[in-house]
Amino acid sequence: MTEENVVFDHSQIMEILPHRYPFLMVDKVIHFEDAKKIIAIKNVTHNEFYFPGHFPGKPVMPGVMILEAMAQTGAIFAKKSFDSVAYDKLFYFVGVKDLKWKRPVFPGDVLRIEMQAERVRRPLWAMSGAVYVGDKVVASGALSAAEGDK
Repeated sequence: MTEENVVFDHSQIMEILPHRYPFLMVDKVIHFEDAKKIIAIKNVTHNEFYFPGHFPGKPVMPGVMILEAMAQTGAIFAKKSFDSVAYDKLFYFVGVKDLKWKRPVFPGDVLRIEMQAERVRRPLWAMSGAVYVGDKVVASGALSAAEGDK
C-alpha cells in the first residue's frame, strides 16, 4: 500500500481511539465507506509485548489480540461514520459470534482487517469481518459493541 491509500494515519487514529501503547492494535486505515465498510492495517512486529510469553522460541500472536484489532477497527468505523458514536463516549465491546481463527499470525505479518456494518441501532453496532495476511484469512466472525459513558 502506498501513502495515498491512507485514510487515517497513526496520529489520526490516536485522536479517534483512547487506546495507547502497548494496546493500540491499528496502525492505519486504508479504506473507509461511511457506515458500510472499513479496512485497517496492523503491522505485527517481533517487539509486540505478548511475544516473549506467547510462545518462547515460537512467537504467535494471541487470537484475542487479533479479535482486539477487529474491535478497534470497528470502533474507528463507528466513531467516523455518519451516525457516529460521540467523541465524549467510549465504544465498549459487548459480544462476539461465530469467531474462528484459521491460521497463526507471526512477527513480520501484516494484518488487513476488514469490517462491515450489519446492523446499527444506536447505541448498539453489530459488525462482521475478517482478518487477512496476504490473501489468506486468519480470523473471521461477528462482533457487537455499544457506546457508553467514559
